[in-house]
Amino acid sequence: MILLLASVKDVAGMNIAKQVIQLHGFEKTSRTFNDKPVYARRIGNQQALLAFTNKEITETQDITEFFQPELIVFLSRHASHAGTPTLSVHTPGNLTNQAVLGGLPNKISVSPASKMKKTLKTMAKLVQEQNLDYAVSYECTHHGPSLDTPAMFAELGSTLAQWKDKKAAKVVADAVIEALKDSTVYPTVIGIGGPHYNYKFTKIALTTDTAFAHIIPKYAISEINDAMLKQCVERTVEKVEKALLDWKGIKGEYKPRMVEALERLNIKMEKV
Repeated sequence: MILLLASVKDVAGMNIAKQVIQLHGFEKTSRTFNDKPVYARRIGNQQALLAFTNKEITETQDITEFFQPELIVFLSRHASHAGTPTLSVHTPGNLTNQAVLGGLPNKISVSPASKMKKTLKTMAKLVQEQNLDYAVSYECTHHGPSLDTPAMFAELGSTLAQWKDKKAAKVVADAVIEALKDSTVYPTVIGIGGPHYNYKFTKIALTTDTAFAHIIPKYAISEINDAMLKQCVERTVEKVEKALLDWKGIKGEYKPRMVEALERLNIKMEKV
Protein backbone atom coordinates (compact mmCIF):
# COMPACT_ATOMS: atom_id res chain seq x y z
CA MET A 1 0.00 0.00 0.00
CA ILE A 2 1.08 3.55 -0.78
CA LEU A 3 0.05 6.48 1.40
CA LEU A 4 -0.28 10.08 0.25
CA LEU A 5 -0.62 12.44 3.21
CA ALA A 6 -1.52 16.12 3.41
CA SER A 7 -2.06 18.43 6.39
CA VAL A 8 -5.23 20.47 6.81
CA LYS A 9 -2.95 23.21 8.15
CA ASP A 10 -1.07 23.36 4.86
CA VAL A 11 -2.59 25.42 2.01
CA ALA A 12 -0.25 23.92 -0.59
CA GLY A 13 -0.67 20.35 0.63
CA MET A 14 -4.45 20.66 0.50
CA ASN A 15 -4.26 22.27 -2.95
CA ILE A 16 -2.16 19.38 -4.26
CA ALA A 17 -4.44 16.81 -2.59
CA LYS A 18 -7.53 18.35 -4.24
CA GLN A 19 -5.84 17.97 -7.63
CA VAL A 20 -5.07 14.33 -6.83
CA ILE A 21 -8.72 13.66 -5.98
CA GLN A 22 -10.22 15.61 -8.87
CA LEU A 23 -7.88 14.44 -11.62
CA HIS A 24 -6.51 11.04 -10.67
CA GLY A 25 -9.46 8.84 -9.80
CA PHE A 26 -9.20 8.77 -6.03
CA GLU A 27 -12.59 7.95 -4.52
CA LYS A 28 -13.91 8.43 -0.99
CA THR A 29 -13.92 5.25 1.12
CA SER A 30 -15.78 4.37 4.31
CA ARG A 31 -12.53 4.70 6.26
CA THR A 32 -11.71 7.89 8.12
CA PHE A 33 -8.55 9.33 9.66
CA ASN A 34 -8.63 12.34 11.97
CA ASP A 35 -12.40 12.45 11.31
CA LYS A 36 -11.80 13.02 7.61
CA PRO A 37 -12.48 10.60 4.77
CA VAL A 38 -9.69 8.52 3.31
CA TYR A 39 -9.59 8.33 -0.49
CA ALA A 40 -8.29 5.39 -2.53
CA ARG A 41 -7.51 4.01 -5.97
CA ARG A 42 -5.42 1.23 -7.47
CA ILE A 43 -2.08 2.11 -9.01
CA GLY A 44 -0.65 -0.91 -10.77
CA ASN A 45 -0.92 -3.83 -8.36
CA GLN A 46 -1.02 -1.64 -5.25
CA GLN A 47 -3.67 0.27 -3.40
CA ALA A 48 -2.95 3.96 -2.93
CA LEU A 49 -4.59 5.89 -0.10
CA LEU A 50 -4.88 9.64 0.36
CA ALA A 51 -5.39 10.82 3.94
CA PHE A 52 -5.36 14.09 5.85
CA THR A 53 -3.72 14.89 9.16
CA ASN A 54 -4.64 17.62 11.63
CA LYS A 55 -0.98 18.03 12.56
CA GLU A 56 1.72 19.94 10.76
CA ILE A 57 3.07 17.56 8.14
CA THR A 58 6.55 17.55 9.71
CA GLU A 59 5.08 16.42 13.06
CA THR A 60 3.65 13.11 11.84
CA GLN A 61 6.24 10.87 13.50
CA ASP A 62 3.44 8.52 14.61
CA ILE A 63 1.84 8.07 11.17
CA THR A 64 2.92 4.43 10.84
CA GLU A 65 0.93 3.58 13.96
CA PHE A 66 -2.20 4.15 11.87
CA PHE A 67 -1.06 3.10 8.40
CA GLN A 68 1.52 0.48 7.36
CA PRO A 69 2.45 1.59 3.82
CA GLU A 70 5.37 0.53 1.68
CA LEU A 71 5.86 4.17 0.68
CA ILE A 72 4.68 7.52 2.06
CA VAL A 73 4.48 10.64 -0.10
CA PHE A 74 3.97 13.84 1.88
CA LEU A 75 2.18 16.53 -0.13
CA SER A 76 3.46 19.76 1.31
CA ARG A 77 4.16 23.44 1.10
CA HIS A 78 7.70 24.67 0.73
CA ALA A 79 8.71 27.94 2.36
CA SER A 80 11.85 30.04 1.93
CA HIS A 81 13.00 33.55 2.77
CA ALA A 82 13.94 34.15 -0.87
CA GLY A 83 10.40 33.35 -1.99
CA THR A 84 11.52 31.80 -5.28
CA PRO A 85 8.71 29.80 -6.91
CA THR A 86 9.96 26.24 -6.53
CA LEU A 87 8.80 22.65 -6.90
CA SER A 88 10.98 20.26 -4.93
CA VAL A 89 11.48 16.74 -3.63
CA HIS A 90 13.49 15.35 -0.75
CA THR A 91 13.66 12.65 1.90
CA PRO A 92 12.72 13.65 5.46
CA GLY A 93 14.85 13.06 8.54
CA ASN A 94 17.46 14.76 10.69
CA LEU A 95 21.11 14.46 9.73
CA THR A 96 22.26 15.98 13.03
CA ASN A 97 21.23 15.97 16.69
CA GLN A 98 18.84 18.86 16.01
CA ALA A 99 15.16 17.99 15.55
CA VAL A 100 13.66 21.48 15.45
CA LEU A 101 11.03 20.64 12.82
CA GLY A 102 9.87 17.21 13.91
CA GLY A 103 11.40 13.79 13.56
CA LEU A 104 14.11 12.29 15.73
CA PRO A 105 17.67 13.53 16.32
CA ASN A 106 20.32 11.78 14.23
CA LYS A 107 17.76 9.67 12.36
CA ILE A 108 16.76 9.85 8.71
CA SER A 109 13.88 8.19 6.90
CA VAL A 110 14.40 5.53 4.24
CA SER A 111 14.95 7.27 0.90
CA PRO A 112 13.00 6.15 -2.22
CA ALA A 113 15.54 7.53 -4.69
CA SER A 114 13.94 6.26 -7.90
CA LYS A 115 10.49 7.61 -7.00
CA MET A 116 11.99 10.99 -6.12
CA LYS A 117 13.91 11.12 -9.40
CA LYS A 118 10.83 10.27 -11.46
CA THR A 119 8.83 12.92 -9.60
CA LEU A 120 11.57 15.49 -10.17
CA LYS A 121 11.89 14.66 -13.88
CA THR A 122 8.15 14.85 -14.42
CA MET A 123 7.94 18.16 -12.57
CA ALA A 124 10.68 19.58 -14.81
CA LYS A 125 9.01 18.26 -17.96
CA LEU A 126 5.59 19.69 -17.07
CA VAL A 127 6.97 23.05 -15.96
CA GLN A 128 8.74 23.39 -19.30
CA GLU A 129 5.75 22.22 -21.36
CA GLN A 130 3.39 24.60 -19.56
CA ASN A 131 5.89 27.47 -19.47
CA LEU A 132 5.49 27.92 -15.73
CA ASP A 133 7.83 30.23 -13.84
CA TYR A 134 9.04 27.66 -11.32
CA ALA A 135 12.45 26.25 -10.47
CA VAL A 136 12.60 22.49 -9.95
CA SER A 137 15.09 21.14 -7.43
CA TYR A 138 16.21 18.49 -5.02
CA GLU A 139 16.42 19.65 -1.45
CA CYS A 140 18.76 18.12 1.08
CA THR A 141 17.52 15.61 3.65
CA HIS A 142 15.91 17.65 6.43
CA HIS A 143 13.07 17.96 8.98
CA GLY A 144 10.67 15.36 10.31
CA PRO A 145 9.38 12.78 10.36
CA SER A 146 12.18 10.20 10.74
CA LEU A 147 10.57 6.96 9.59
CA ASP A 148 11.57 3.34 9.06
CA THR A 149 9.38 3.41 5.94
CA PRO A 150 10.43 4.82 2.55
CA ALA A 151 9.24 8.43 2.58
CA MET A 152 9.51 11.50 0.38
CA PHE A 153 8.19 15.04 0.27
CA ALA A 154 6.76 16.58 -2.90
CA GLU A 155 6.56 20.30 -2.29
CA LEU A 156 5.09 23.48 -3.75
CA GLY A 157 6.57 26.83 -2.76
CA SER A 158 7.73 29.19 -1.69
CA THR A 159 5.05 31.73 -0.62
CA LEU A 160 1.28 31.86 -0.22
CA ALA A 161 0.87 32.96 -3.84
CA GLN A 162 2.46 29.72 -5.04
CA TRP A 163 0.72 27.56 -2.42
CA LYS A 164 -2.61 28.67 -3.91
CA ASP A 165 -1.48 28.19 -7.53
CA LYS A 166 -3.72 25.46 -8.98
CA LYS A 167 -1.58 24.99 -12.09
CA ALA A 168 1.55 24.37 -10.01
CA ALA A 169 -0.37 22.13 -7.61
CA LYS A 170 -1.56 20.09 -10.58
CA VAL A 171 2.04 19.67 -11.74
CA VAL A 172 3.02 18.29 -8.33
CA ALA A 173 -0.01 15.98 -8.26
CA ASP A 174 0.61 14.75 -11.82
CA ALA A 175 4.31 14.18 -11.12
CA VAL A 176 3.65 12.17 -7.97
CA ILE A 177 1.08 9.92 -9.65
CA GLU A 178 3.36 9.41 -12.65
CA ALA A 179 6.17 8.37 -10.32
CA LEU A 180 3.94 5.93 -8.46
CA LYS A 181 3.01 4.27 -11.77
CA ASP A 182 6.67 3.89 -12.78
CA SER A 183 8.62 0.86 -11.56
CA THR A 184 11.99 1.93 -12.99
CA VAL A 185 14.95 1.48 -10.64
CA TYR A 186 17.73 3.96 -11.33
CA PRO A 187 21.45 3.86 -10.47
CA THR A 188 21.51 5.53 -7.06
CA VAL A 189 23.99 7.74 -5.22
CA ILE A 190 24.09 9.94 -2.14
CA GLY A 191 25.07 13.59 -2.53
CA ILE A 192 27.45 15.46 -0.25
CA GLY A 193 28.10 19.20 -0.19
CA GLY A 194 26.61 22.27 -1.77
CA PRO A 195 23.60 24.35 -0.75
CA HIS A 196 20.22 23.33 0.63
CA TYR A 197 18.86 23.41 -2.93
CA ASN A 198 21.49 21.60 -4.92
CA TYR A 199 20.96 22.55 -8.56
CA LYS A 200 24.19 20.74 -9.52
CA PHE A 201 22.78 17.43 -8.27
CA THR A 202 19.40 18.32 -9.75
CA LYS A 203 20.96 18.86 -13.20
CA ILE A 204 22.75 15.51 -12.98
CA ALA A 205 19.48 13.76 -12.13
CA LEU A 206 17.63 15.50 -14.96
CA THR A 207 20.25 14.79 -17.62
CA THR A 208 21.51 11.31 -16.70
CA ASP A 209 20.12 8.04 -15.29
CA THR A 210 21.48 8.87 -11.82
CA ALA A 211 19.05 9.13 -8.91
CA PHE A 212 19.95 10.83 -5.64
CA ALA A 213 18.87 9.44 -2.30
CA HIS A 214 20.00 11.38 0.78
CA ILE A 215 21.74 14.72 0.20
CA ILE A 216 23.98 16.18 2.91
CA PRO A 217 24.34 19.98 2.55
CA LYS A 218 27.52 21.87 3.32
CA TYR A 219 26.02 23.47 6.42
CA ALA A 220 25.59 20.03 8.05
CA ILE A 221 28.93 18.49 7.11
CA SER A 222 30.73 19.60 10.28
CA GLU A 223 28.36 17.39 12.29
CA ILE A 224 28.36 14.36 10.00
CA ASN A 225 30.13 11.26 11.32
CA ASP A 226 30.67 7.71 10.08
CA ALA A 227 27.42 6.52 11.64
CA MET A 228 25.34 9.06 9.73
CA LEU A 229 27.11 8.33 6.44
CA LYS A 230 26.37 4.66 7.02
CA GLN A 231 22.71 5.53 7.67
CA CYS A 232 22.53 7.45 4.40
CA VAL A 233 23.69 4.37 2.51
CA GLU A 234 21.72 1.75 4.43
CA ARG A 235 18.50 3.78 4.70
CA THR A 236 17.94 3.94 0.96
CA VAL A 237 15.57 1.67 -0.95
CA GLU A 238 18.02 1.10 -3.78
CA LYS A 239 21.63 -0.05 -3.52
CA VAL A 240 23.79 3.06 -3.21
CA GLU A 241 26.59 2.79 -5.75
CA LYS A 242 28.70 5.74 -4.59
CA ALA A 243 28.78 9.21 -3.10
CA LEU A 244 28.93 12.25 -5.37
CA LEU A 245 30.80 15.14 -3.75
CA ASP A 246 29.97 18.72 -4.69
CA TRP A 247 33.65 19.46 -4.20
CA LYS A 248 33.46 23.25 -4.37
CA GLY A 249 30.48 23.07 -2.04
CA ILE A 250 32.49 21.55 0.82
CA LYS A 251 34.65 23.77 3.04
CA GLY A 252 38.34 23.00 2.68
CA GLU A 253 38.78 22.08 6.33
CA TYR A 254 36.18 19.31 6.03
CA LYS A 255 37.26 17.79 2.72
CA PRO A 256 39.96 15.45 4.09
CA ARG A 257 37.74 14.29 6.95
CA MET A 258 34.87 13.49 4.60
CA VAL A 259 37.10 11.59 2.17
CA GLU A 260 38.64 9.59 5.02
CA ALA A 261 35.21 8.70 6.42
CA LEU A 262 33.99 7.47 3.03
CA GLU A 263 37.16 5.40 2.64
CA ARG A 264 36.70 3.85 6.09
CA LEU A 265 33.18 2.83 5.12
CA ASN A 266 34.29 1.52 1.71
CA ILE A 267 31.93 3.91 -0.07
CA LYS A 268 33.09 4.78 -3.56
CA MET A 269 33.22 8.49 -4.27
CA GLU A 270 33.34 10.88 -7.21
CA LYS A 271 33.96 14.63 -7.19
CA VAL A 272 31.62 16.73 -9.34
